[in-house]
Amino acid sequence: MLKRLHDIRNATNNAIHSSKGKDVLLYIMFVCVAFVFWVFLSLDAEVQRSFDVPVELEDVPDSITLINPIPLNISASVQGKGSQLLRFSWGTLHNMKINFGENVSKDNVMSVSKIKIDDKLRDYFGQGVQILSTKPDSIVSRFTSMPGVKVPLRIISDIHPNLQCIISGPITANVDSISVYSINGVPHSLRHIDTEQIVRSGLIDTTRYEVKLKSVPGMRLIPDRVVVTVPVEPLISQRRRVDIDIMNLPEGTGMITFPSSVEVSYLVPMSAYNDDLPISVYVDFDNVNLLVPKAKVNLSLIPDIYQNVSLQPDSVEYIIEKKQINPNEKK
Repeated sequence: MLKRLHDIRNATNNAIHSSKGKDVLLYIMFVCVAFVFWVFLSLDAEVQRSFDVPVELEDVPDSITLINPIPLNISASVQGKGSQLLRFSWGTLHNMKINFGENVSKDNVMSVSKIKIDDKLRDYFGQGVQILSTKPDSIVSRFTSMPGVKVPLRIISDIHPNLQCIISGPITANVDSISVYSINGVPHSLRHIDTEQIVRSGLIDTTRYEVKLKSVPGMRLIPDRVVVTVPVEPLISQRRRVDIDIMNLPEGTGMITFPSSVEVSYLVPMSAYNDDLPISVYVDFDNVNLLVPKAKVNLSLIPDIYQNVSLQPDSVEYIIEKKQINPNEKK
C-alpha cells in the first residue's frame, strides 16, 4: 500500500514539473485572477435585487388585538451597488421593526403609509440603495381593545372510513371554542364558528388534520386554524348465539321455534372486541303467517358500534300450542 502511494506521489510530481503540467498550473492561476477581478467589478456595479423583508410590529399593548394582522413580509425590489446588497443575499434577513404607537392614525386604526415604508426600507438596506417598488406599498390594520368572546367551534366534515373500518368515536378538535374579537362587539346571532369542510374517504387509521376556520367579516378569530382528530378503528368479525324471544303472543297460546336460538354475525371495533354488549332477536307473532311453515327472525337490540349484522338462520320453523286457561287464575 505504501509503495503504491509513493508511486502515485512521484507520478504527480513528474506531471506537475513537466511542460504540460506547468501550462495547466499557469492557466488555473489566470482563471483565479480573472475570477477575483470579476467579483470586484460585480460588487462595484449597480444591480437590482428583490427581497422578502420580514416585518415585526413592536410595542403593541397587551390589551390590543389586531383585527386584520399585518403582513409577515414586504416584497421589496431595490437597486444599489453589489457590495451594498451582498450581505442581504446571504443568510437570514433580520426583521424590519415597525412601532405600533407611532402609527396609530385614528381610533382603532394603525396605518403605515408608502412613504414611511420606503423610509424604513432605506434605513434597512442603507441610504445608498434605491427602493424601486414594494408589495404591499402600505399597511392598514384595524384593532380593538375589547376582550375576546368565546364562541363554540363546529366541525364541518364529510368523512368516510374504509369498508373494513369504523369511525369509533366523535370527531374532535384540539379546542372546543374560539376567541372572537371585534371592534363593535360580537353579535348574539353568532352561535358558532365553523371549520372549512373536511372531505375524506377510505380512512384506515386515526387521522389528524390541520383545518382553517371560516372567516367572519370584520372579526378576528384566535386561533384561526385547529387540529381535528378522526378516530378510526379496524373492524373484527365476531359471532354469538342468541335465544329467540316471542313477541305479541296471545294469552293462552304458546310458540316453540326450531331452532330456539340463532347465530348472530357482525363486525365490531377492535377496542370493543371483548365487550359483551346485549343483542336481542325475536319472532313477532302478529306477523306470522300460519299458512307458512317458517317465521322470520328480527333483530331488536343492536349496539350502534356493531356493523353488517346478519342472522343464521334468518327464519325458523315453529309450533303453535294452545294452553288451557285456569278460570281461577283469571280471577
